[in-house]
Amino acid sequence: MTMTQTFDLLPSQYNHRIICDYINATNFIQIVRITNITNWYFERVVFPQQHLLFKALPDAQLEIHTSEIATAMKTDKIKCESLQIHEDFATF
Repeated sequence: MTMTQTFDLLPSQYNHRIICDYINATNFIQIVRITNITNWYFERVVFPQQHLLFKALPDAQLEIHTSEIATAMKTDKIKCESLQIHEDFATF
């Protein structure tokens, strides 16, 4: 299952955007966020084994928060540049 970003678009002042693919390879629900880009906040829920396709800046950092029952803890931080896919493979 793939989910694509349909809102929370990057502000127009950012020209260099990349397409990223994150996969929740755990058995837990995750909340992913990007908070380090000025004037932009990105947050999504990603279910187990789900792909998330989104556009971001190469310097953006995706924070991964894994949820077990009623708690969520930050488990990782990934530079979006390492999640980049080539546009030939993305269809959105």
